[in-house]
Amino acid sequence: MTETYLANGDEVQLFELAFQRRLPVILTGPTGCGKTRLVEHMGLALGRPVVTISCHDDLTSSDLVGRFMVTGGDVVWTDGPLTRAVKAGAICYLDEVVEARHDSLAVLHSLTDHRRTLYLDRADEVVPAPETFMLVCSYNPAYRSSLKELKPSFRQRFVTLPMRYLPPDREAAVIVAETGVDLEAAGRLVRCATAIRTADEAFHYEPPSTRVLVTAAHMIAAGATEIDAAEACVLAPLSSDGAITEGLREVAAASLADADSTSSTR
Repeated sequence: MTETYLANGDEVQLFELAFQRRLPVILTGPTGCGKTRLVEHMGLALGRPVVTISCHDDLTSSDLVGRFMVTGGDVVWTDGPLTRAVKAGAICYLDEVVEARHDSLAVLHSLTDHRRTLYLDRADEVVPAPETFMLVCSYNPAYRSSLKELKPSFRQRFVTLPMRYLPPDREAAVIVAETGVDLEAAGRLVRCATAIRTADEAFHYEPPSTRVLVTAAHMIAAGATEIDAAEACVLAPLSSDGAITEGLREVAAASLADADSTSSTR
């Protein structure tokens, strides 16, 4: 994890203000636009540990708060990650919260209003959240389906910070900082991603993220050609439809044409 975060607006200031007022936050935006990196950065900036919970269909409230377990012949209560985060006054980060079942999220209600308290009914324990505790969730609104959508009553409990991809020059700077690849190659990768993101308006697929561009740049830094890195890291994960993939390959080839002409003259 790096200590550098390039803000794309006022999300850092708003996050800090929410922390000061003990308000929960939801980060929204496309996959790989920096939501998790922002939480990591704010954990460092605020001097708080970050407890990350990756949400999924099978996540239960017991997975969050804890359960009784048999240990050495005794039945003992074991705190879950949410409970540990509350007790430690940490930042609890629920990644892709929309993937969790609604009944599993009900346990968060008492932490997101004036009570700021976690009720452990099975353990007969009440855990008030210290002032340094913060609840943060994230999800991609464009990726949800009718079966996976947060209830408005749940969303309204949070301060919502919309996020988006960085402008091309700053996205290229991130790629350079993360991988050490030269700025020209990073710029071509960003140009390729921008063209594909624009094409996403016609073809419905998850657009390439900054994260996959960083992965492609790592491959380039290791010796792969730009077109091979783009094929393996950017294009292949987007779609299994042969026709769409071929169309995206043409978009990528046009965006990386400068690299091909440069390599052919050497």
